[in-house]
Amino acid sequence: MPRLSTRDRERAVGRLQAGQRPAQVAAAMGVAISTICRLWVRYNTHGHVLDTPRSGRPRVTTPRQDRVIHRHHTREPFTPAAETGRNTLGRHGAPVSGQTVRRRLRERGLYCRRPATQPVLTARHRQQRLQWARQRQHWTWRQWRDVLFTDESRYCIGHADGRIRVWRRRNQRFANNNVQQVNAWGGPSIMVWGGMQLNLLVGPVVFRNIGAGRGNGVTAARYIQQVLEPAVVPHIRRHPNLTLQQDNARPHTARLTTGYLQQQGIRLMGWPSMSPDLNPIEHLWDHIQREIDATLPRPTTAQELEQAFVQAWGNVNVQLVNRLIRSMPARCRAVIDANGGHTHY
Repeated sequence: MPRLSTRDRERAVGRLQAGQRPAQVAAAMGVAISTICRLWVRYNTHGHVLDTPRSGRPRVTTPRQDRVIHRHHTREPFTPAAETGRNTLGRHGAPVSGQTVRRRLRERGLYCRRPATQPVLTARHRQQRLQWARQRQHWTWRQWRDVLFTDESRYCIGHADGRIRVWRRRNQRFANNNVQQVNAWGGPSIMVWGGMQLNLLVGPVVFRNIGAGRGNGVTAARYIQQVLEPAVVPHIRRHPNLTLQQDNARPHTARLTTGYLQQQGIRLMGWPSMSPDLNPIEHLWDHIQREIDATLPRPTTAQELEQAFVQAWGNVNVQLVNRLIRSMPARCRAVIDANGGHTHY
């Protein structure tokens, strides 16, 4: 028998109040006579046709166990709910289910989400980040205007950001039209360099004659020949007040590189290790990646990928660049508030 909705219950009561017999109302509504009789008794007793509160099944965990579950996952947030369930005996004397643990956590505002991925920070890294941020927390945007932020990035054809979803039916996970095919190594790729300062982008440079492996990657010699000599040195000579920012990657800190920069008289900004969140150009790389992902048709070769990158770089709005550089005071404050730890940047 179908379950009557609230509207149908009100209609049934109206028929009864109009003088129809329960059998007639039951036949018209397509339900059993006992259903109409119980509905009429409920209306005369409580004055409404809504379901009365039920006691429901007793909770399998005690209030104390609920507090223990919440406290444990607050201290150990990576613990699986199923593991906590296996270690928690309910009122029935058996371990509770992982779903029960998840419900208890949701009741207290804890939800299962993908964790943020950040570089490993040691105590030394945190101290360096904190000291660097404190020294520059009161810098104005005019001081940040004289900093050239630079970085390298690799773009792959097979890039996937983990946010792609597919709408499918059950048991059709591996249907051809539901499978996202990716190359195990990301497919053809390019390595690029770029710089940014207030109101201006510098570059880009697409590295040539590099490949996989330590010796075929971006070395100090390639960094000097393909980036510093043709792009950085001429630009800083045109803007002598600039200070060059670069991270502590091996090509940047090699003696060959530091000696060349000293010879050219280029000022370097000290940079704390493991601090991509302090470099605003990282957000520019993400913006360009989204532009490449939106390119139709999608690049299938390294040459097409390079063309898509150059086009996306040329379309970058200078307002985005300025907004990223003006965020430096907020980035410093975030590092200070985190005591040198990870930030939302």
